[in-house]
Amino acid sequence: MSQAAETPLDNRQQWRKGRMAGLIRDIMATLSRDNGAARPAAELEALSRLDDRLTSFAGDRIDSRAPMLIRPADCVVWDGNPRDQPGLNPDSCRSLIESIAAEGGNRIPVLVRLNPQASEQPYQLLVGSRRRFAIDWLNHNGRPELRLNALVVELSDEEAFRLADIENRERADICELDRARSYQQAVDRFYGGVQSRMAEALGLSNSQLSRLLALAQLPEEVIQAFATKEELKVRYSELLTPLLRRHEQRADLIAEARIIAQEQQARAAGNGSMLASATVLSRLRQAAARRPRESSDMEIMAGGDRIGRARVTKGGVVLDLTIASDADLDLLFAHVREAILAARALA
Repeated sequence: MSQAAETPLDNRQQWRKGRMAGLIRDIMATLSRDNGAARPAAELEALSRLDDRLTSFAGDRIDSRAPMLIRPADCVVWDGNPRDQPGLNPDSCRSLIESIAAEGGNRIPVLVRLNPQASEQPYQLLVGSRRRFAIDWLNHNGRPELRLNALVVELSDEEAFRLADIENRERADICELDRARSYQQAVDRFYGGVQSRMAEALGLSNSQLSRLLALAQLPEEVIQAFATKEELKVRYSELLTPLLRRHEQRADLIAEARIIAQEQQARAAGNGSMLASATVLSRLRQAAARRPRESSDMEIMAGGDRIGRARVTKGGVVLDLTIASDADLDLLFAHVREAILAARALA
């Protein structure tokens, strides 16, 4: 049987995919330059895989129009983007500002879509917050003629979130807490509160996603105890979350967090050195360990159901589990891991 001839639609889809592939390669090259030092081979390989994922994801969603020039004020940053917009400043974007000033604009287009809201701003910015900031800064600092090179894409909210996440996941200037908070909002907004659906869509394991969401759920008092939000890491939430689940320990830990936050404010006002994250973490854990515990046994819960118990003995941690035949093992193991960490804290 002879192979069917390519249709004009097939040719168009290939053209669009090839065009997006070139764009994404340029975006990734820009990301590599923006991060400064030369990347090791492992990171270059990771960027290559990211290039493939972006190209595959966005290949047939690009608008047929060529890149256009718009004012930064013509687009509003989409509220689903995980980047902390107030965190952008001339110092953090200095190399990009200088590059755009020298080239007379942003060579790599930002990605926008038509703004569905009734607004003076016709576009929503999906990818390219730093480039938009740089052009806007230059407009107000001697280069009013510069415009933002933008490319229109057709994406749903969920697709826009995935695309922004794919790019931002490789950025060193997006802290783990900002990323975790964006995931916390997205799981309800785009995935009906079902973590496994979100994990599958983002190419994460349920365990990875659960760890990030635990970071986003830390009390504000605990977050304020650290010198900056950039110091908060996923591994810290793994140690603190089990302690926060016990009522008495939670009260003691939060009380200590408030004391530490006041110390941090006093040090900042007096130009003193801030307490290191390791010191903060140690003090919070010690505060939770002061109160005697009546029992070292604890229940292991998953999705609101009791699946077993963890018990501390002289030889270690003993687990008693009941695993249903249709259980999500990744999610179950994530809860078991948390239970083991909590049991160790009681030892």
